[in-house]
Amino acid sequence: MRYISTRGQAPVLTFEEAMMTGLARDGGLYVPETVPVLSPDEIAAMAGLSYEDVALRVMRPFIGDTFTEAEFRGLIARAYAVFGHAARAPLVQLGPNDFLLELFHGPTLAFKDFAMQLIGQLFQAALARSGQRITIVGATSGDTGSAAIEAFRGLKNVDVFILYPHGRISEVQRRQMTTPSEANVHALAMDGDFDDCQAILKDMFNDFAFRDGVRLAGVNSINWARVLAQVVYYFTAAVSLGAPHRPVSFTVPTGNFGDVFAGYIAKRMGLPIDRLVIATNQNDILHRTMQTGRQVKEGVRPSISPSMDIQVSSNFERALFDAYGRDGAVVAAQMEDLKDRGGFTISQGAHEWLGAQFASGRASEEETAATIRAAWATTGELLCPHSAVGVHVAKAFLGSVPMITLATAHPAKFPDAVEAATGFRPPLPSRMADLYERSERVTRVPNDLTALQSLIRERITH
Repeated sequence: MRYISTRGQAPVLTFEEAMMTGLARDGGLYVPETVPVLSPDEIAAMAGLSYEDVALRVMRPFIGDTFTEAEFRGLIARAYAVFGHAARAPLVQLGPNDFLLELFHGPTLAFKDFAMQLIGQLFQAALARSGQRITIVGATSGDTGSAAIEAFRGLKNVDVFILYPHGRISEVQRRQMTTPSEANVHALAMDGDFDDCQAILKDMFNDFAFRDGVRLAGVNSINWARVLAQVVYYFTAAVSLGAPHRPVSFTVPTGNFGDVFAGYIAKRMGLPIDRLVIATNQNDILHRTMQTGRQVKEGVRPSISPSMDIQVSSNFERALFDAYGRDGAVVAAQMEDLKDRGGFTISQGAHEWLGAQFASGRASEEETAATIRAAWATTGELLCPHSAVGVHVAKAFLGSVPMITLATAHPAKFPDAVEAATGFRPPLPSRMADLYERSERVTRVPNDLTALQSLIRERITH
């Protein structure tokens, strides 16, 4: 299995190389050269298997000879042993043909744990084999950072620096990043919004002298291994509702497009997905793009679903690559227009292709709060605001095909929004009940590339 860049000018890599590299050296994102297809019989055979067994069957074709099957099986087992639910990703029914996929039973209570816990194991195994040390720098709108810190804290051959937008994430999200005491993890509160954090991260990767000097690696959803790990729960959910013998649909609350792109890969692999619906909050650049064929930044407005407060949706580049018939030059030009001019126009053919793959919708702040309130009143299910965005958007697509909405975070990560909607303040699980009492360790940093690079050089362990 080989991996190529969406911009067409970077070296072709193996799975391990693509995983350890993150962002391609031409600024693009790595994707598999071909997508393996599973037969209906192979998908049907997943019925009744454990989450770990399905994960092995879904991901194994993508990793080449990076790990033996026995090694990979062990890494998967260790990654998900820390989850608080035996099913890992259980389904809950909200109404007729209306389901919720709970992705918040991992150690940091968000869907990012499915990918990050596995990446932690994969990185650790690869680094133990090579004897190398790396520096991980990530940008987060709330959940990626805590999941990365949880996965990598205390590892002897990794330093982790996580940038998050100061004052723009929930208190629980912040404390999950600032309370770990291990010396190899660093929470950096940066002035600006998430797009600023993500932009400066990409600038670091594109500074090759710095990148090579600190052996920079990335665990944002620009990393293909992150997307791959998220493909698995599309299979477990769909098979439990009758796939491949009947189709299913998914609604995905998303800001950076990684989670919904994982659903697209599952569909490419042969999973019978009828509709793949992009759900956005008031920062609705993805919905506007799907409606108009123009992607134009309008600035970020803080919301009660802060992990989706994004205008530069990195993984959309992967979808564009396929929409343009894998023409890296066209993708590179459009990404330059987005960076330099604040937007670009998608060709008619590419826009039609995207419309055939994805549907979309948006939820206002009021609609999000109303959905939290209604779900609590009618089902007893507490939704985090991001999950509520998905449930609201999914309503427009309910029908004869089962609809599965991804519940991306535990409601206790956003207690203020949930309490405002329902009058009930969701408690943290017992294993982290003392989170508010733990001491915090955080560094406030400016939106300045040189200053950040200096800080990272000073703090990494040599």
